[in-house]
Amino acid sequence: MRAYVFPGQGSQFPGMGRDLIENPKAKELFELANRILDFSISEIMFGGTKEELTQTKVTQPAIYIHSTILALTSETFDPQLVAGHSLGEFSALVANGALSFEDGLKLVFKRAQAMQKACEAQPGTMAAVLGLEDSVVEEVCLGIPEIVVPANYNCPGQLVISGSVPGVQQACEKLTEAGARRAMMLPVGGAFHSPLMQPAQEELASAIEDTAFSGPTCAVIQNVDAQPHLQIEDIKNNLIAQLTAPVRWTQSVKTMRSLGAKEFIETGPGKVLQGLVRKIDAEAEVSAI
Repeated sequence: MRAYVFPGQGSQFPGMGRDLIENPKAKELFELANRILDFSISEIMFGGTKEELTQTKVTQPAIYIHSTILALTSETFDPQLVAGHSLGEFSALVANGALSFEDGLKLVFKRAQAMQKACEAQPGTMAAVLGLEDSVVEEVCLGIPEIVVPANYNCPGQLVISGSVPGVQQACEKLTEAGARRAMMLPVGGAFHSPLMQPAQEELASAIEDTAFSGPTCAVIQNVDAQPHLQIEDIKNNLIAQLTAPVRWTQSVKTMRSLGAKEFIETGPGKVLQGLVRKIDAEAEVSAI
């Protein structure tokens, strides 16, 4: 069984998508994206600097556009399962027919703007913790009197935490004392997948409720519970909950393996997910479109 997986924020790079423009359908979708966003995101993707690509209004839509265009223009694209890491879940829902390209892009842009507002209203940060069991990280976070929670279960021995700046700093100190190989602050603009994203979640919830979803062609393994979903209401609720809940990527890959997935095909910029899948299950076959 083939599972198509879609990357999240951090996978962007200058020149992304430029190799796709010769495809007429891809060109049409890039032009559509420019009209929807009311600025030429394709110009920034193809020729912009690293700094331009890290602007909030650019990063999330750029990764979404690249990933979905790869899927929609691939002649071999035939998903039996889909999943996306955080932002990548929106691309996965276009890939399995639950969302249109246009509606997915509008939601991703709304999500990016809402998250930026939440970051400005309540500053936060994230840190990567390497070399500890998940349960140890969870226990340390619970013992900190500030907001700090597990945010990304990326693979065994790699968990990202998120929360207030003092909360994450205190947790890093405690985790180092507990034997972490590394507990390092990340250069991010906010506390993603934590309670500090509650205002963004409320904004996104309204937009998702107003968006038309269709019956998916195959199940999506969602971040919130790492379980397969086909019912539209469940998919929408999980998409809303995702902003303040952790990304259970380790568990998602294990679920896909248990459902019979042998091949994981990363669809989007970069190779981050291929590396994570290998670390989660050495027997899984990984590749990219």
